[in-house]
Amino acid sequence: MQTSKNADVVKLFAEMARVIIANRDGLNELDGKLGDADFGTSISGGFTAVQNLLPELKELTPGMIFGKTGMTLVKSMGGASGPLFGTLFMKAGKALGERTEIGTAELAAMLVAGLDGVKALGKANAGDKTLIDAFEPATLAIVAAAARGESLPEALAGARAAAAQGVEDTKQMIASRGRAFYVGERGLGHQDAGATAILMLFTVFDNYLK
Repeated sequence: MQTSKNADVVKLFAEMARVIIANRDGLNELDGKLGDADFGTSISGGFTAVQNLLPELKELTPGMIFGKTGMTLVKSMGGASGPLFGTLFMKAGKALGERTEIGTAELAAMLVAGLDGVKALGKANAGDKTLIDAFEPATLAIVAAAARGESLPEALAGARAAAAQGVEDTKQMIASRGRAFYVGERGLGHQDAGATAILMLFTVFDNYLK
């Protein structure tokens, strides 16, 4: 599959929701090492709302699907994570616009827009031990793949690997944002839950294209 169309995006989001919901407890456990142990509950609640929205999404263009999903996450997720994950999807959808297919170049533009939006809203950068530590390297991998003219499956495989390395790297970081900031050096050795969720989403996308 070289591009993703409307039906693909709906199926993809259905699988993303399934995986996030199934990993609720594991994400809570990770968050418990650094925060309030409720991130899994928050993000699974958001994707449960997305799950309920799927029949409605089938009638929308890919860009509108991303936008509607983002708005739903903002409304349905608690804490600071809702606006961040919601912004990611909304900015990506806006960048896609009215285009009906998503190829590597389109996905690169979408992810850059999503990354810029998340960084501006969260006032965080790579190295702060947040979701950006997985999202930024994955985005840069897609951008590089687009420049090389790689297919979407090839690009997603690289992005997944980059996100996985980003998650691993968070274990050696001392958080400078969010509640994990108050944990300080005690957070060393523990991976960030938000970055882990980002890896899950890229993994779902990669597996779907395969």
